[in-house]
Amino acid sequence: MFELRTLALFAITAVAEILGCYLPWLWLKEGRSPWLVVPAALSLAAFAWLLTLHPTAAGRTYAAYGGVYIGVALIWLWAVDGLRPTVWDVTGGAVALAGMAIIMFAPRG
Repeated sequence: MFELRTLALFAITAVAEILGCYLPWLWLKEGRSPWLVVPAALSLAAFAWLLTLHPTAAGRTYAAYGGVYIGVALIWLWAVDGLRPTVWDVTGGAVALAGMAIIMFAPRG
């Protein structure tokens, strides 16, 4: 149960970060409303807060979070950008998620 809760929290954190970066991207690259920076800032604030909810050291949390971020970003690539990840994207994402699992779930003394 701890593992699923940790993975879900990382996934929600990644969505908050990606959304917080994607909205300004829409403004700057796609010519959308500059008001998108307001929900973007709120999303990035939520991202920072969500990282504090993990029960382990900050450095370990940040290191492991990177693996989940990669996986969620690949899902975003497919779902939002409409581009299917390549076999290399999926392989890299799997390696990153394996690294996250090693960092977060290894036995500690």
